[in-house]
Amino acid sequence: MDELTLEELIARIKNSDDKVRAAAWENAGPLGAAAIAPLAAIMIDENIEVGRAAKNALWKVVRHAGRPGADSERKAVETALCSLLGNEQEDVVRREALWMLSEIGGEAAVVAIRDIPGIVENEALREDARCTLERIPTQSAIDVLQEGLEVAPDDYKAAIAQSLRARGVHVPGLPCQKRVPTRETNVEPIED
Repeated sequence: MDELTLEELIARIKNSDDKVRAAAWENAGPLGAAAIAPLAAIMIDENIEVGRAAKNALWKVVRHAGRPGADSERKAVETALCSLLGNEQEDVVRREALWMLSEIGGEAAVVAIRDIPGIVENEALREDARCTLERIPTQSAIDVLQEGLEVAPDDYKAAIAQSLRARGVHVPGLPCQKRVPTRETNVEPIED
């Protein structure tokens, strides 16, 4: 298939023929950051297959931008994905954007995740945000997780602590839930 324009991609993603949709999303990668917002808008289409094709196209764009040597493309796609994290977006779009950022995100993604209003209290998104921060290989991601640990509700602190442990951070006072006995015992839980 020849390289698509953004308009052609959108038209083909919305096409009722599944073969046309599949060929479109499979070739979406080179369209880059310009395709992020239009595809995200289609992700919530009432036709589930159209929405799925748009999501697949977004993933193609992300993986294309994340290839070695494509730093400027990656940064542009990262910026476009960060713009999808605002409260005006549906949670399904925000959740998918978070997971996409977990693959290509850097400092800009960490800042955008930290700045999501009420993210620690938002039970619909906080787990996705935590897992994304755990996967972004920057010190600032660890710092944001540590900040979250300080303000998180008690029922969520263990999850954040587990992410910090996965990143090699010692978390005193919150034993690893995997090491807490499930039956009555006189053995004390192992501290980190």
